Amino acid sequence: MLIETHAHLDYPDFAHDFEDVLRRANEAGVARIITIGTSIESSRRAVDLAEKYSNIYAVIGVHPTYAEQAEEDVMTPLREFAKSRRVVAIGETGLDYHHLPSVEAAKGKKVQVFARALQGETEEEIEANIQDGSYKSRQASLFQQQLDLATELGFNVVIHQRDAWDDTLEIMRPYSGRLHGVFHCFGGTLEQANEVLDLGHLVSFTGIVTFKNGASVREVAAQVPLDKFMVETDCPYLAPAPFRGKRCEPAHTRLVAESIGTARSVSLEEVARATTATAETFFRFNRS
Repeated sequence: MLIETHAHLDYPDFAHDFEDVLRRANEAGVARIITIGTSIESSRRAVDLAEKYSNIYAVIGVHPTYAEQAEEDVMTPLREFAKSRRVVAIGETGLDYHHLPSVEAAKGKKVQVFARALQGETEEEIEANIQDGSYKSRQASLFQQQLDLATELGFNVVIHQRDAWDDTLEIMRPYSGRLHGVFHCFGGTLEQANEVLDLGHLVSFTGIVTFKNGASVREVAAQVPLDKFMVETDCPYLAPAPFRGKRCEPAHTRLVAESIGTARSVSLEEVARATTATAETFFRFNRS
């Protein structure tokens, strides 16, 4: 039995064949699927799906890239959603600096805003720095609010981190011992993985471990202790080989686990048994 720990089943990608998607997951040995909220509306849809289907559970939260569009008060609706016994964690939340306003502005103008080395800052550069600072601050505030909510409610947290490693860990450190997180779609180094594990958190691997250019991630997956990681797809994204370029779905969790098993020279059954036990401990499946 496998647990798909990170799917986005509420996305329109699955609207036309949802029942078939669930059937294929079950046939692949994926017994439970955790669907992840990325906004208030997405979290509401995640809870609705979890309450309709016995093999689906929900994680509720606001993704960092939604920070600027998010309502002023996201905690009130999230706290209300959390009353559902089908909610098993808070997330995905975290920091994402990949699409900073300055970077997007530079792309739009086909110029590199910060490429003028040894020259004074232009007004455009100053404005870009201000916008970046505001964007990061909004993400940090949203992240901390959700960590506070998780602590209040006794949930663990699904962490999204992209190009913001140091800041993510800095925000999380004060919560050490009060909650645990899983760094989903982990693609960092073994040193970074160990840093996460040393803080009491977990990592989770996606179909990247099957990619030809995913050798470094496979190597990390081969060395992380067997009880310190989980498996996921992040579907509809990151379809594993041989489905690259197509829609990813929960059934592909099996391919992720098989690839990790091969990298570790252990059976699929051993990876499935360990990752399922870890997921059952991490997520609150049996809430009273």
